Amino acid sequence: MTISPVLQKKALKLIDSQALSLVDLYRRLHAHPELSGQEVRTARQVAEELSAAGCNVATGVGGHGVVGVIENGPGPVLMLRADMDALPIQEETGLPYASREIAKGAQGQPVPVMHACGHDLHTTILIGAARVLAALRQDWGGSLLLVAQPAEEAIGGARLMLQDGLYSRFPRPKWALALHVDPGLAAGEIAIGPGYVTSACQSIDVTIKGRPGHGAAPHLGIDPVVLAAQFVLALQTIVSRRTDPREAVVIHVGRIEGGSSRNSMAERVVLELSLRAQGQAGLERLVAEVKETLNGLAQAAGAGADLKPELERAAVPTPSVANDPQLSGRLAGVFQGWLGSGSVKNCRPLLGSEDFSRFGEVDPPVALTLFFLGATEPELFARIQNDPGRLPRLHTPTFAPAVEPALRAGLTCFTAAGLELLSYAKNT
Repeated sequence: MTISPVLQKKALKLIDSQALSLVDLYRRLHAHPELSGQEVRTARQVAEELSAAGCNVATGVGGHGVVGVIENGPGPVLMLRADMDALPIQEETGLPYASREIAKGAQGQPVPVMHACGHDLHTTILIGAARVLAALRQDWGGSLLLVAQPAEEAIGGARLMLQDGLYSRFPRPKWALALHVDPGLAAGEIAIGPGYVTSACQSIDVTIKGRPGHGAAPHLGIDPVVLAAQFVLALQTIVSRRTDPREAVVIHVGRIEGGSSRNSMAERVVLELSLRAQGQAGLERLVAEVKETLNGLAQAAGAGADLKPELERAAVPTPSVANDPQLSGRLAGVFQGWLGSGSVKNCRPLLGSEDFSRFGEVDPPVALTLFFLGATEPELFARIQNDPGRLPRLHTPTFAPAVEPALRAGLTCFTAAGLELLSYAKNT
């Protein structure tokens, strides 16, 4: 349905009234980030804010997950989701509210922590949507499910929340909506589209075995370092020569470790890979071809059964996020009406991964839409948009979104979606 100009004006006025307090909340969240699975303080703050907004709140869902519910009579259920966790990165933004937090890393070592992926902004927008839609509850019907997810960076928090009864303990959504900051867009813009918008991802651990020996007698051993070098280069031909050029795939080697001295042959070399493709079928093809390439190279080097290389999946694969065509198309039109047609772009599929996909992969499915929120200062974006290497980048020490325009655009979209999808229940 079309939201009346009177209701739209009322909603935009409420959004304006929340701007200062939400910016302050964002800065507090940014200054005190927490790693995946450690979101104790953040979860407590989110729970307090959602409760103050008028939600019934549950904590500890799937770890440190927080769920807020606004039940507003009969009607459908809309889920809005944000992620809360941060990254082990030393912040170098120079902001007065920059993080100085130190946490315990995966190996127990102290590590700096930073919100370098915009999850602080996502969480702030979720809380803002709770405030605005609660204040407008006389204008919509149904239920609003507000989900603050832990451990997105570790790719696991969504699955843990579902396993902990997200869709059985709380109203089950008909639709689920999420956003993610994108420095490739100017703040104030968003990008949305149907179909795949993120990639499926599989982490792979590879162990290449060798026959140790002296570096002066290489013919008497099997050198896993040479095999590893051949393997890394051969992986790229899977992309360039064994994959349809119209498909978007990535094979990335992020870590190599092997050897103990310069004049000895290593016993083994360990590699850590990430594979990305659009859809599970494409991902499984990549895994099979990586394994075939690995075994073929080892066999050609003379490695017998005792030196057969090992390939293990290091984690459960992350599915692609596939936007529901009907929902994303409907929302694209709505967002144009609220932001202006020039501020709503067509979404290009990304090869990054997001476990938001898990919330839709249930029986029966939940219709998903993930859209992207511009994060770069508009004037800066206008100057450097044709030079992508100069754009700010996620997961870097200097990432700092243009908070005010990005926050307003994201909150406007969440509010508009809530009124569009739920207000018809009030009028039927």
